[in-house]
Amino acid sequence: MTDSTNNMGDQYTLQPDAVLTSDVLSGELLPDEPTQLHSPDAALNSEQANSGPSPAWMLFRELAETIVLSLVIFLVIRQVVQNYRIESHSMEPNFYEGQFILVNKLAYKLGEPTRGDVIVFHNPNNTDEDYIKRVIGLPGDTVEMLNGAVVVNGVAIDESYGPNPMSSSASFGPELVAPDHLFVMGDNRPNSTDSRRFGQLNQDLIVGRAWVRVWPVANWDVIQHEVIEPQAATARGP
Repeated sequence: MTDSTNNMGDQYTLQPDAVLTSDVLSGELLPDEPTQLHSPDAALNSEQANSGPSPAWMLFRELAETIVLSLVIFLVIRQVVQNYRIESHSMEPNFYEGQFILVNKLAYKLGEPTRGDVIVFHNPNNTDEDYIKRVIGLPGDTVEMLNGAVVVNGVAIDESYGPNPMSSSASFGPELVAPDHLFVMGDNRPNSTDSRRFGQLNQDLIVGRAWVRVWPVANWDVIQHEVIEPQAATARGP
């Protein structure tokens, strides 16, 4: 009987499962059992961290993103504003050869041309060339020149804006401006290829409205457009 009791005590004493269960319930983990460090997932994460993008690739990607973003911004700006260098004398004395101007390309998408506006447009005879001229006649106007005086709808217009246009003794017209067309002239009347030569301008050829003189810096200013009316002219902002 004694031997049996001792044997039972030995059985309870030597049960390793009871010891393991006690450790878990008490929240005690042995310090030499860092189970997470031996996890396959942890090893995989470590390998992934070591296999990240190289510094050279990161630099290339940042450079490419910068170039693409700059190109997008440039294209967006080009839809709104375009710069031009004046390469003729046809708008003297108000615009000189060598000046740089910015042109507002949205002006006539949001509004209509007005007499006196200085506009840039594609040459009707060669759309690879762009001209800068002043709007003289609108659709429905009758335009003519009598001994150098520009006459719109039977009345000589007041051209007192800025320095007066260079005069001319020529005559033409009268001419009725067609729908969706403009009659344009250069301020340097004796030395300008304009509607007197290539005819009335289809408004589809307009690039935009002259906005700012940007070069030379000493001449920087916002271009003022004059509302040309028979016997009256008042300044209008850009």
